[in-house]
Formats: sequence, structure tokens, C-alpha cells
Amino acid sequence: MAEVGAHLTAAPAGEERPSVFEAVAQDSLMAAVKPALQHLVKVLAESNPARYGFLWRWFDEIYVLLDLLLQQHYLARCSASFSENFYSMKRIPMGNGRRQPLATAGLPKRHHWKSLLLLVLVPYLKGKLEKLVSSLREEDEYSIHPPSSSWKRFYRAFLAAYPYVNMTWEGWFLIQQLCYILGKAEHHSPLLKLAGVRLVRLTAEDIQALEKKWAESTSSQTHSLSSRVQSALKRAVGAVALSLSTGLSVSVFFLQFLDWWYSSENQETIKSLTALPTPPPPVHLDHEPSSAVLPSLKSVCPLCRKVRVNATALATSGFVFCYRCAHGFVKAHQRCPVTGYATELQHLVKLYSPES
Repeated sequence: MAEVGAHLTAAPAGEERPSVFEAVAQDSLMAAVKPALQHLVKVLAESNPARYGFLWRWFDEIYVLLDLLLQQHYLARCSASFSENFYSMKRIPMGNGRRQPLATAGLPKRHHWKSLLLLVLVPYLKGKLEKLVSSLREEDEYSIHPPSSSWKRFYRAFLAAYPYVNMTWEGWFLIQQLCYILGKAEHHSPLLKLAGVRLVRLTAEDIQALEKKWAESTSSQTHSLSSRVQSALKRAVGAVALSLSTGLSVSVFFLQFLDWWYSSENQETIKSLTALPTPPPPVHLDHEPSSAVLPSLKSVCPLCRKVRVNATALATSGFVFCYRCAHGFVKAHQRCPVTGYATELQHLVKLYSPES
């Protein structure tokens, strides 16, 4: 069973409350999946715009539908979101004491729909709002018209206020996490409080009940036509959600690696890793009896051992000589005096200093 695979472990007695690291890790799991999938869709759209371009244009809407299907499947079967179930957690209604309902019992309808909307709708609306702010800010920066209309004045005021609203939103989550660490709150996220639920670890009874429910659903047979149709539809929806969840379970670490690899903070590392290697310096041929030895002073010609006159570089090696010295040596030997690289007279390049 994908929902209760090897990553699920029962919680010891008295340790039902997840640590803040587990709670934050399951939050970051789905947050890392979307950017990685978005990059994959972008690659497909750029490789074949006619066939896959619509995936990029409607990526947010397609993703929110898939996310809705996935979260609905897990909330109905495991009383948890996909990421919460991945980290062996479940949701229970607030006010439940030591007696906890099994994960297979599901959440009450009110808590179920609240959880579903907050899991899917809030990230979608937040992403759309960030894109809207980005486009409005870009339009405002490049606009040459003064804010004459009331609408333009409104959205400029909105752009000015948005950073403070976003800071308040993020601060709310940070304060809630600090209270959770100190044991002053039962939720690490305000969204859980709005849904009226809290997170606890799966117990051994939960895992056994989930495995039993999966076995019963796969072995159950229906006889009436209507029940068969309903069962087929449920199985189809479950199969789609299960394939999505299984694929994500298998590729979650790969997707997180893609998100890290293509993040803006990692671009400098990528450039350093993919940059062309530095070519090695020219090798001095000591076995050639006529090879010149480089002088210690850079302004001295390696051939005549005097200060260079009419400095001339060889395009084949880059070393600089007097023009008369380089011309005579290359004409006689057809190679560089220092490296021995094959050189012709057309490879002499006259250098002009600012003083000349």
C-alpha cells in the first residue's frame, strides 16, 4: 500500500506530538514539489511549444486540480495530507483527549472540507497574488504616465502596502512555530488552527487499520449495476490519485534536487561547475638548443635580452619580443622561440603602448 509504505513507522506511547522539525519538513515537501514540476513543464514547453505550450500557460490551474485530487484522496483515506502521511502523521479534530480516532475513520465533514480548502486554495491564491504584484510592480517601474486615475493610485498604494502585509503573514507563521516549540500552542501553523485540527503521529493501530482497509477495498466485489459503476468511478479516481502519490513518493527527492539545482541562489555554483576548464600554460621545450629562456623582467625581450623595441606578440603563444628579433627567428625556424609552437610571419602582431 502506497499510503502506508516503508516510510511509515508507529509512534511510541506518549510521543504523539510531532517535533517542529517533522512539522516544518512536511510543509516544505509540497513547497519544493511545485517549483521542480514547473521547471519540468517549462523544459517541455520550450522543446515543443505547439504541443506542450498550454501546460506552461495553465500550469497553476492544472497543478491545483492535481493537488486537489491528491489531497482529497489522502484526507479521505488517511485523515492527513500527502506530505503529512509521508512523515507518518494524521489530523485529528481539536478537543479530542487521549482517545484518538483511527486514521481510517476520516475527519468530520466540516474539518475535512476546511482542511482541503486551506491545503489547496490558500497556496494557489498566494501564488497568484505574488504574480500579480510582480506584474504590477514591473508595469509601474516602466510606466511613464503619472497615476491620474483612481485605479492606478489604488494599485500603487497596494504595491506599497504588500511588503508589510506579506511580512505580517510570514511573521504570524513564525510566531506560531515559536509557540509550538515552547509548548504554548498545539499547532505549528495557523492554517491548522483555522481548520480546527491538530497533527499527531500515526500509531501501530492506525497502520494496521490502514493496511486492513486497503486489503478490503482491493478484494471487495459488488453485484448491482449502480454499485459497480460507483465502485468503478471511485477506483478510477483512487487509481489516478494513487499513481500521482506513488510517483511523488518515488521522485520527491529528485524533485527537491531539481528545485535546489535551478534555484537562483545556486546559479553561481552551476556556472562554476559547468564553466569551461582553464587551458594549461605553454610548455617550455628545454630539449631545443635554440629555445629562448624567459627573462625575469617582463619588459625584456627573451631573444636579445634587452628592453623590447617595437613590441610584437606571437598569436600562436602570446609571448612578446622585439619585432626585429621575432621576425628574424620565425623566418628562420618557423616556430615560437619559447614554446616551439609552429609559427609563421603572419602570426606576428604589433603591439602599441599608450606611450607610443
